[in-house]
Order: sequence, then C-alpha cells, then structure tokens
Amino acid sequence: MVLQKLEGSAFQEMVLLGANHLMNNAQMIDALNVFPVPDGDTGTNMNLSMTSGANEVKNLPAKSVGEIADALAKGLLMGARGNSGVILSQLFRGFAKGVNGAEVLTPTDFANALSSGVNTAYKAVIKPVEGTILTVAKDTAKKAEELAKETDDFIIFMEGVLEASKNSLASTPDLLPVLKEVGVVDSGGQGLVIIYEGFLASLKGEALPESNVSSVNMDDMVSAEHHKLAQDYMQTEDIEFGYCTEFMVKFDQNKLKENPYDEEVFRNELSQLGDSLLVVSDDEIVKVHVHVEYPGEALNLGQRFGSFISIKVENMRQQHTSIVGEKSPQPKQPQQKQEYGIVSVAMGDGIKELLESLGASVVIQGGQTMNPSTQDLAEAIKQANAKRVIILPNNKNIVMAAEQAALLSEDEVVVVPTKTIPQGMSALLAFHPDEELESNKIAMSEASQEVKTGQVTYAVRDTKIDGMTIENGNFMGLADGAIKSTDKDKLTVTKQLLSELITEEDEIITILQGEEGTDEETSEIEDFLEKHYQDIEIEVHKGNQPIYSFIFAIE
Repeated sequence: MVLQKLEGSAFQEMVLLGANHLMNNAQMIDALNVFPVPDGDTGTNMNLSMTSGANEVKNLPAKSVGEIADALAKGLLMGARGNSGVILSQLFRGFAKGVNGAEVLTPTDFANALSSGVNTAYKAVIKPVEGTILTVAKDTAKKAEELAKETDDFIIFMEGVLEASKNSLASTPDLLPVLKEVGVVDSGGQGLVIIYEGFLASLKGEALPESNVSSVNMDDMVSAEHHKLAQDYMQTEDIEFGYCTEFMVKFDQNKLKENPYDEEVFRNELSQLGDSLLVVSDDEIVKVHVHVEYPGEALNLGQRFGSFISIKVENMRQQHTSIVGEKSPQPKQPQQKQEYGIVSVAMGDGIKELLESLGASVVIQGGQTMNPSTQDLAEAIKQANAKRVIILPNNKNIVMAAEQAALLSEDEVVVVPTKTIPQGMSALLAFHPDEELESNKIAMSEASQEVKTGQVTYAVRDTKIDGMTIENGNFMGLADGAIKSTDKDKLTVTKQLLSELITEEDEIITILQGEEGTDEETSEIEDFLEKHYQDIEIEVHKGNQPIYSFIFAIE
C-alpha cells in the first residue's frame, strides 16, 4: 500500500521515535569527539535538545502536522544546548515554518519544509562552514526535492532522504580538512542521520536500527584528533556596519491585513541592509537583531507589522549605547531592577564563589559535561533582575545557546563569548558599572583575550595526536585547549604545562584546585613556581571543579 500523505499522528510518532533513537545513540555520537578529555559533547547536547522538543510533542492533543511541528520547534528552541543543539533547533524551526498550518504532508511538502529548515539554520550561523551538520542538512534537502518529483510514496521518499543524508555525512571529511586529517565524519551530521533513521523506522513500523557510526570504524576514531563544529572556526568579525540594532514588534492584525508577514521575505529585506542578522518570530511577536548603517531603515521595515515592544540601537564604533524610541512599560517585578546583572556559567562550588566575589550576579552550574540550555540561561537572565545583563558562557560550546537566550529576552542582554573560566574571571575584572553596555562588552571581551588558560585533566582512551601518544588514564596538560604534555604522573604533566605557558612578561598566576587535586600537589606546584619564576605572583583558590585537577589563569 502506497502512503501518499503523512498525517499528524504519524508525524508525531516519527518525532518521538527519532528522539528516542538519538537518545540511544548519544554516547556513540559523543565518541566521535575523540579528543580524549572526559566530556559529553555533541551527542549529549543534541539528545537533550531533541528530548525537550519531543516532550512538547508527546502529550499534544492536536493532530495536525503544522501544530506538531510548531510544538517541536518551540521545545527545541528553549531546550537547545550547545552549538549542535542550537543548530538542530533552527533546522526544525525552519521546518515548522515550512509546514505552517498544514493538516497533512505530501513528499513535496516535506521536502520543501526540509529546505526551509536549511535556510533558517544557515542564516542563524554567522559564518557557516561546510563539512558540518549544516552540509548534511543542505544536501539532504536538495536530494529530497528531487525525490519528491520521482515518487509520491512517503516510505520510498524517506528511504531516499536517509540514503542522501548518509552519503552527505560520508563526504564531510572531504569538505572539512580537520575531519579528513583524523579520519572521522562530523558528529552533528551523524546526529541528524540518526534522527532520520528514526523517522524512517517509524514510517515502516520497524524496530530501531542498531547503533552504528555510518561506516566509521571506532578503532580508527580513537587514534585521531578531536574535530570541530562550524562554530569552532568562527572569528570575531570587523565591524562593517556601525549600529547594532535590536527591536521587538507585537503583531497588529489590522496592519497585517495591509502588510502580511512572511519571515523569509522580511529576513531577505533586512539582509540587504546589513549583517549579523537573526530573526525569531511566533504567532504574536517578531524579534530582530541586525548590524546596519542606518537603523531607521530596519525599524521602518519592522513597524509595518505592528507596534514596537522594545528598541535598542548601539553605536559600535563609538562604544556608545543609545536607546531609540520608548519601551513599553515593563511588567511589575517583585523587586526593583538593578542597573546591571552578570550571568556566568561554572562548575565547582569554589569557582562559583570566586565568580560571585568578582561580581557575577547569577552563576549557573554547568560546563564541559553539562551545557545549560537556552531555557536555563533565559531563567538566569530573569533571576539577575537587571535592566542590562551580560552573559559569560565560559565554554565555547555554550556561546550559541547564550546568544539565543539573549535574543529571546525582553531586557538588554549581550554575550561576552568567554570560552574558559580564566577568561570569565578576567572579563569580570574589566566590568565597570558606570559604563554603557556595549562599552562593557568590548572591554570585557578584550580583557578575556589577555589571559592564558592551562588545564590538567586525564585521558579517557588511548589516542595519538600530533605525534604524541596518549594512554588511557594518563594525565594531560592543555594550553588554551591544545594538548602540550602527557604522562602517567600528574605533577610531571603540570610542570611541563606551566613551562610551556609562562613567559617573562607574565606577572600573575591563579591556581584553581579541583576535586581531584590535593593540597600536597598544590604546595609542590607553588614550590616549582617560586623556584623557576621568582617574579610571578601566585594566588590559590579551591575551585572544587570536576574533570580538571587544576586550572591555571596566567596574565
């Protein structure tokens, strides 16, 4: 029997089985991140993100495809964790826009929705890099459009979609040099393939396929270097357009009769005015972030659809923030809002206390093994109870979720993209309560780049990197994320790492002792520093952080 149309109940089951299949394979996807540090990464983040979306779908009484897709998109948006989770949320957000209001789907409808998801995700990433989950999504959507012209049987169509995703995944090493070098495929792309496998199994009424890594040999993977997601390649861009412009518009039905809202058309119009564009909308509001040279042009485009809820324009060249227009009255708060709030992410009670002593208003427990979600960060912004909020992610895999939370907030929120605890500490020291928000963002970002980060941890598997052989259980010393030393003796690794990091220009070193670091080891490290670096000032704090026996901040 040919299945020509996909009903809402069938799509609901597809989503739930896809999420379940992803959960079952999360550990396998994490294993693709073969950098031997004991952290949860892509699989964990995609699983938690997709689970949040599936939970919204699971008990949904509505049975139309459009309503189910909307619920999935909203759940993913608020539950998105890490870079891979954010991108996944954007893929299905665009998918939901593509099936808006649909009761059922044909293969053609499904293919168009996949393409809509790709467009949304690419626009959400500042500098898309090929050879990642974005590529797999794009290639699959393109093939889906071809397949929809060849068959009206949904099962045959989805079989082709899955095959196309696997073929694209296999080609990712040819597009991203670091994948080619180490002999692995992109882990985010692998996660998307897993979801599509679940979709097809649901349609066919078959058991979920066994856990696999799409033809990648696990023994080969563990001899390779950790590959990176697209965001790991992003660099801070020079300011081409002078005004950072954000506004939120509440839709007015009378205005919409004259100017119907189409997100893609609106996005395209805004893209002609500047860059760094992100548009988020639902049935009631649209929120825009864009860098432009003439903010009024962007505001005029938005005002066609309703009334402004909030407007913010920052002169990035002059490091000056100007509020344009009047904000609608803010909802009553239990307490009067402070002028500034700083949200920081950290693991370890000692580090939490240290960051609070440096000025952090709210510290979320999270980091390598536990990336907070967009929702977690949004709640922390509310908890800060401030007119202006600065987020310090302190981990490269939390930056995108932080930026998404900032965009969703009605307050003035910026993200200083700190990637380590030492960077977060330096950023806090550069904060000045009398300065404008953009000025603080610039100063704190610059300060975060002036500190060097050292970390001592252990390997969770055997591997070879840059000619260095690392044995499972041995200790490793990381200098700003790069492995510089390894040995079975922790202090040997630590001393080699410090010798690599410290130069004659350095004046201060802060030692953060972790859960697996001892007072005796800390004393020996201090003795080593006093003997070999007599002019450097030493500070010691018990951070109680997991995973890393010691973290060093060197300035």
